[in-house]
Amino acid sequence: MWAIPDVIHMEQSVISRFEQLFGEPPMFVVRAPGRVNLIGEHTDYNDGFVLPMAINRAAWIALRPRHDNRVRIHALNFDDVAEIDLDSMRHEDEGWCEYVKGVAHILSEEWNLIGWEGVLAGDVPIGAGLSSSAAVELAAARAFAAIGGFPWDAARMARVGQRAENEWVGVNCGIMDQMISAAGQRDHALLIDCRSLETQAVPLPADTVVVVLDTATRRGLVDSAYNERRAQCEAAAAFFGVPALRDVDMDSFESGSAQLDPIARRRARHVISENERTLAAAEAMRRGDAAGLGRLMNASHVSMRDDFEISREEMDVMVALAQSEPACYGARMTGGGFGGAAVALVRAAGVEAFAAAVSDAYRRATGLEPQIYITTATDGAAIVATRD
Repeated sequence: MWAIPDVIHMEQSVISRFEQLFGEPPMFVVRAPGRVNLIGEHTDYNDGFVLPMAINRAAWIALRPRHDNRVRIHALNFDDVAEIDLDSMRHEDEGWCEYVKGVAHILSEEWNLIGWEGVLAGDVPIGAGLSSSAAVELAAARAFAAIGGFPWDAARMARVGQRAENEWVGVNCGIMDQMISAAGQRDHALLIDCRSLETQAVPLPADTVVVVLDTATRRGLVDSAYNERRAQCEAAAAFFGVPALRDVDMDSFESGSAQLDPIARRRARHVISENERTLAAAEAMRRGDAAGLGRLMNASHVSMRDDFEISREEMDVMVALAQSEPACYGARMTGGGFGGAAVALVRAAGVEAFAAAVSDAYRRATGLEPQIYITTATDGAAIVATRD
């Protein structure tokens, strides 16, 4: 019904499988987390503000160097093996492997890469809006950096992951997912300025828990309307004569948007108001104001549902059920949209009752089996073990 991940088990899984395959311990074990975004949706590629936290679900790689300029990866989740020739990389639509290949392609512009072989596994739910792809990208970047000995700079590596997704995979995502996976801080969310990549750690309100509510509906960002929404936002920015919607405040929008295409107007209104909500949410967190943060989360969902039009019936049901529970301060859709997960801020003392009640009510309302994840905020991508 609901789950708290066993981090030690995940680490031991990749190490044990590595030892079975290669007869020795790995030289390195690296980890990069998924994320949940508390507020600030579709603002990142508009140069705006986001407020995600790295979660205690991650992609893990146990690895050792090779000497033939190839990367060979055993992916436990897919029961699959992929091999990449670093001297002749081509996009071949090979699913999960393309994220690793894209990272290698971008890194090779600046560094001479060393081949490696290893085991990849993760417990970030795929397609739930928790950035399983960014976790794989940043874990791969950490692996190449560990083997190659080149320095780790979180913002720089986040850009590598973003470019891999934009230029290789074909999703025009912003920087948020990769940045929080690279730079997350334990017990904090990060307010990220997606233009400057400046980050500010903000603490979660005392006695609260962040809960991820997976609706058991899925979307693929490449095939969805994600890229269309981005184009609509860019058209709105061009209408206002600014580089990005981040540069338009609500007063300017209200006074100057009458001639804007109605659809683009709604898209722009969401982004501009969401930036304001995100900055207000960070202030509420600094004050320890859980109720204030919850109200902003609720308003964010309405904006995504009505102005940005990226929700769906099951998501709206899940959010309404969460909001109706007495332990819940606020809830909203999270991630790119069109399916996936919601996020709720919940009173810690009532979190198990909350999870049980929402799960049961959602199952009765939709016939779907939800997954509910009680999360904690963790650090970003790191080398977690080395062989002496």
